[in-house]
Parts: sequence; C-alpha cells; structure tokens
Amino acid sequence: MTHQALMFSKFPTFLSVLLVSFFVSFESSYSQNVLHKGSTLSVEDSSHVYLTSPDKTFTCGFYSLGENAHWFSIWFTNAKDSTVVWMANPERPVNGKGSKVSLQRNGDMVLEDVDGSVIWTSNTPSTGADRAELLESGNLVLKGTDGNILWQSFDFPTDTLLPNQPFTKRKKLVSRSGPGAFTSGYFSLHFNDENVLSLIHDAPDISGVYWPDPDKDVFKIGRTKYNSSAVAVLDERGNFLSSDRLQFSALDRGFGIKRRLTIDHDGNLRLYSLNNLTGLWMVSWIALLQQCHVHGVCGKNGICAYALDKPKCSCPPGFEVTEPGNWNKGCKPKFNRSLTANSKQVNFITLPRVNFWGFDLNFTQPSTKDDCMKLCLDDFRCEAYTYRLTEEGRCYTKSALFNGHSSPNVRTTTYIKVPGNFQPSGVTSSTDIKQICKLRKSNITIESPVYHFPSESSHSVIWTCLYSFVFALGAIELLVIGPGLWFLFRRHVVPSVVKDGYQVLSRQFRRFSYSELKKATQNFKEELGRGAFGVVYKGVLADERVVAVKRLGDIYQGEEAFWAEVSIIGKIYHMNLVRMWGFCSEASHRLLVYEYIENLSLDKHLFSSGNFLGWKERFKVALGTAKGLAYLHHECLEWVIHCDVKPENILLDSEFEPKISDFGLAKLSQRGKQTSEVSRIRGTKGYMAPEWTMNLPITSKVDVYSYGVVILEMVKGIRVSNLMVKEGDEEQEVELTRIVKTVKRKMQCGEHNWIEEMADQRLNGNYSRNQAAKLVEIGISCVEEDRNKRPTMESIVQALSECEAETEVHCEDIQ
Repeated sequence: MTHQALMFSKFPTFLSVLLVSFFVSFESSYSQNVLHKGSTLSVEDSSHVYLTSPDKTFTCGFYSLGENAHWFSIWFTNAKDSTVVWMANPERPVNGKGSKVSLQRNGDMVLEDVDGSVIWTSNTPSTGADRAELLESGNLVLKGTDGNILWQSFDFPTDTLLPNQPFTKRKKLVSRSGPGAFTSGYFSLHFNDENVLSLIHDAPDISGVYWPDPDKDVFKIGRTKYNSSAVAVLDERGNFLSSDRLQFSALDRGFGIKRRLTIDHDGNLRLYSLNNLTGLWMVSWIALLQQCHVHGVCGKNGICAYALDKPKCSCPPGFEVTEPGNWNKGCKPKFNRSLTANSKQVNFITLPRVNFWGFDLNFTQPSTKDDCMKLCLDDFRCEAYTYRLTEEGRCYTKSALFNGHSSPNVRTTTYIKVPGNFQPSGVTSSTDIKQICKLRKSNITIESPVYHFPSESSHSVIWTCLYSFVFALGAIELLVIGPGLWFLFRRHVVPSVVKDGYQVLSRQFRRFSYSELKKATQNFKEELGRGAFGVVYKGVLADERVVAVKRLGDIYQGEEAFWAEVSIIGKIYHMNLVRMWGFCSEASHRLLVYEYIENLSLDKHLFSSGNFLGWKERFKVALGTAKGLAYLHHECLEWVIHCDVKPENILLDSEFEPKISDFGLAKLSQRGKQTSEVSRIRGTKGYMAPEWTMNLPITSKVDVYSYGVVILEMVKGIRVSNLMVKEGDEEQEVELTRIVKTVKRKMQCGEHNWIEEMADQRLNGNYSRNQAAKLVEIGISCVEEDRNKRPTMESIVQALSECEAETEVHCEDIQ
C-alpha cells in the first residue's frame, strides 16, 4: 500500500478522533460555565470541578487548603492568592475524597461530605431551578427555565462585598477568625438598630460598636440615623454610597479595575483594588487609619500600642497571654480577681499613658485622684480606674478592662486593682521584652472608715520610671535593634493583612547545607530516637543553638517540591508544636532541623522506672497536646492531620510543656508519589483508629482516636495497647478494650471506685479525682469505633480548660 493510500485509509479514523475531541472540549468548556439540573461538581473530578464566569474573572468550585479541607467557594481567578469572596461552608470544610455539590432534580443545590451528610444547601427545593450560573459580577445564581433568578450568592455574603452587590438591613459581613482561616471571627459590618452602617466587635463575653466612633455624635461626623431604608452599594467606579450618608471612594477611582470591600480578620474594613499585572491587591481605602482603634484587636485586658508604626499587643503587669499567638483571647490575670472585691488589702498597678475605652461604672468631673481611687475601692465591681488630669480631673471606674491602648499622646493613667500581697513578676508583651523598671507599690490597707493611700511621690516614681522606659525602648528599637526585633518577634505582632499566609517565615528558618548538618551532628553521632519517618540526631549549630536533626528516609521529591512542602510546615507555629528551624535538600539527602527539647518524650516519663511524671504535669501535657492538635485541625494554614499521635511524638520541655513532633510529615512523605493517598499511611499499632483498616476516608478523627489512647495511658501509667490474658482459657483481649468495657459497665451501674482502679498506683493518690475522671471520660469518647461519635479537639480543649484552674472542680461535659 502506498503512503498516500495509507493516509487516506486512516482519514475517517482521524476525522472521528478530531470530532470527538471537539465535542469533548466543547462539553468540558460548557460545563465550566453552567451546572445543569441533575449535575454534580466533585472534589475529585478535575474535568468538571470549576464554574467560570464568562469573562474569566471569577471561578466557583472547591477551594482547598491541603488535601483534606475543601470549601465550596467563589474566588478571583487572576489574583495571585486566588482571593476567596464567598463561601457556602466556612465553618465546616468537606473531605477531599467523595465530597460533592449537586443541583438536584427538585432545584435544590446541596453540598455533601464524603459520608453523605448535608453540609450546606441553598434551600430551594421545588423552585424549578434549572441551572446554576456564575455571572461576570461574581454572583452565583440559580435560574429557572424562563431565566429568572431564583437564588443568588449575593444575598448571603461572607466577609466580602463585590461591586453592584446590594448590602441591606438583613445582610452582614463577618470577618474570618485569623489569617489563613475561614471560620467566623468576632468582627462584623452591618446596619445597627438605628440604620447606621457600623463595625461591631461581638465576642462571647464582650461586644460593642467601634466604627463610627461611639464617643462622637453620628450627625457631627456626617452620618444620619433618620432614614427609612438601610441599603448600601459599591459601584464599578469604586464609589461607595450608603443610605446613612456614608460615602467614600477608591484612590484609583475609575472603570476597568477589579475591586472588593472586605472586613479583614483584624477587624478593619478595607477597599482593595487588583493589579492585573502582578495579581496583587492594593488598599485603596480603609475605615480606621489607626488599627488600635479597632475594639477587641488585643482582646480582654490587652493593650494595643504602636512600634515602628505597626500595632503590637501586650499584657499589663500581673497578666499573661490567654492563648499564645491568638490575641483575640486577650490576657488573663495571674491573681485571683475575687480577692480584690472582698479582701481588706488591695493594691493598684499603675499604667501611665494607658487608657481603656468603655465599660465605665462611674464618671465624675472634677475629681481628685484620691477620690477616684476611693470610688473604685468602694465598688466590688470595679476592676480598675482611669484618671486624667487636664484643667480638671476626670475619673472613670471600670467594670472590665477592654480595648486598652497606649501612646505618648494618651494623657490618661490607668490603675488596676490587685490583691495587696500580689507582686507582678514582669510585663508580658508581644515582643517578650522583659520589664526594665519594676513597679514600686505600697499596700492600701482598708480600715473603714479611714483610707490610707500610696503617696504621690510613689506614683511619681512609678510614672517616671515607666515613661522613661517607654521612650528608651522606642529609641532602642528605632536606632539599634528595631529591624531585628521586628523579624524575631513577628509572630506576636498583630498580623498585617497585606502579607498573606498564616505567618511569614522567620529569618531563623533557612536552608542548611548537608556539610553544615553533618558537622553539627559530628557525622550523625548521637542518636536521639527513630520513628516511621527517619532517625533523629542531636546537633549544635555554628551559632551554638542545640538542635534535633531528623534524617528522612524514602522521600523522593525534587528540591523545589521539597522546599515548597517544608516551607508550609515551617510556617506553622504554636507553643505546643515543635518548632522547625530549617531543612536540607541536597541530592538524595533530605533533613529537617528542629528545636531541641530538653525533657525527652512522654513515653520516657510514663513507662520507664527512671523518670516519673506527677499528676499536675500529666494534666498539663494532656491539655497542651489537645491545644496543639486543635490548632493543626482547625486553625493553621494547612489543615493538618498528624496520623501518628503517640507518647513518643509528644516531647516535654524544661517546664514540662508538651510539644508535638512529626506533624506534617505524613503528608510530606506522600507528596509527589503516584500513591499519594492519606488512606495508605499507617500510624503505630495500638494507636491507630479503626478506619485505617476499614479503608474509610481518613479525617482528623484518626488523631482524636490516638489522643484518646494517649490520655488513657497517662491516667493508667501503662501501655493500654498491650495484650492481656483473660482468666481461664478465654481468648486474649487488648487492654484498651478491657478498660473501655469495664469503665462503661461500672459507670452504668453507678459504681464510684472505678477512678481509683484506673489511676496509676505510683501516684499514691496524689491526683485530682475530677480531672482524672474527665480524662478517662474524654479518652473513652475518643476511642469510639464510630468516628462520628468522637469529639473534636476544640471541644476537648474547652472541656479540659474548665478543669485546669482547680484541682477539685466540676468539669462540664464536652459537646
């Protein structure tokens, strides 16, 4: 057969392939603009996972962080960070395997998780919705056969308002809880009861309006509450107009620019403009120029101040951060506040140039400072008083300390009431700088009706010392160590929303050469331990830092891919997670450099005769480990499942604070392989959840199961996964199974001695019965075979926190 004949003989086949390819391409393109009734978008189906607006500005589909957290969302296609503008399920991400959203035959759009549970629905059954479309405005709509809109995402905003999206009385923008998080925060934008568009901080215990300025008359700032409607809109030119007469415009006002109005996680409202060339956002308007004016930015008892023009949070003397890394929770007192209400001896900590907005019990003018102090002493509700001396003295007694702010321009001094015998050890601040000037205080002895107050000279010394300290510190930061402190302590600064991601990497995180680490470990001489992912060696870096170097095995990624994955792990920071300082990727060498933890791992203290862990330390480890896992599951940038929680991976520092190691390595070891499925990873026998062996999709509940085993071991003091022989010739049974069955039976029968039988005999009765009972109760709920019955790590943290303060208290059940 000639070459020409051969070509023509194959022409029909070639034409058929071409036509099929054309129609497949057409169908794929069509399905990306419209989702028809009866159709489905699946997390796993890459060919139909997105809907795209006709002009390609917006994309709708499953937005992912990691492999197991997915949100049905709308985002800017060309933004560098794929900025999300709407989410159907911000509070409940779905799994990466088997989750889907479908437009059902009855017209209802439904989002389902892998187990078939309904996570979100448009609530439009029997409407006759025929199709879903993503419009050029970024509005996801359900239309009937006649083209009428039956439902639209514009009616249910999350944290962002788009141009031409009406904002009305019934709508609200709610901030995210933090950078890199999608759960709801405490800040919101909506029309208040007087139809004034307002920014509100609404925490569980304290709430209040902070914009417009609550201390100023609405009319004097150009707004009005006399309007019959409540509606606002951002137009395509960048102009914003509200029915309460609020008006503002973007700096780059004009057509052709993509914009969004967002209430950010720090509580400020910003208008952003997109640079089409770089894909980056520029702030073109902001509601509050001074971030410290956002109420709640530093939480209860927290103080906001500026350093190098950046807002920083700190705690007053006698207070400490409630939850390191999360200033929304503010500061907690190191003293028993009830003693300040009933004791006959109290004292006051003096904070010059510090004021706290709101929560005034009493206001008097004119007033002397002594009169102001007496008002606070006479009122058991008073936690502090502020005094301002201008032409006349102004006195405010406070029922709560909230929205604290400090600057040289503040002419108010705050006096915090503390027990008379309380001596604050220092200042807990966002930069962790030790207090230079220690407060000099005199006890206030109350012998009614005579009051003895500290002398003015004493307060003068305090004021001079602290004031000098503030300016000296500012000068040092500006002239000498400002840039260094900024990077070193950046994780405690109120984060800038211009920088994306959960945390910017510290300069301490870097790439090491193989020769550096070989020298640091003296050719990998001293082995600290080994596990599923490699061997750990002790080393000393050139800067004399003691480190733990993990030499990974079976990692086949190239250097760029390895760097990309490790950099994500390096960004994750929590006080109960081991900190990564760097990595090495040369040829076949893959190494990770961690901080060195002094007190070995938990198993060395629980199961060996050489070390012993008291009850106070055990409970601290249980709570701290729960906090670390809750952070991994719910808060950090990558939704991380540890997959190998066990005592060997819980390290203890010098204060016996737990630090979880090896987090993120399960994901790292699988990335880039053809079998890159979490379900193929295995943990450690005895700590593995049943779903590992049942081929079920793996969720964060596998870590909950492992955690349950660990805390039961902490109470019992033995490996509960070991086998035991039952009496007679009956089959062997795992100790864990026996414990669960025994405790459940005794609890049902109303027996009360099961705690004594469960507790480690080496404790000799020196433990809190309530705390031990709570740990066992939580442990048993964690090891339920049905993962849906297991609690979340967040609820565990809450339950244990309620038992933390006292050794014998009633601990509420977890939800």
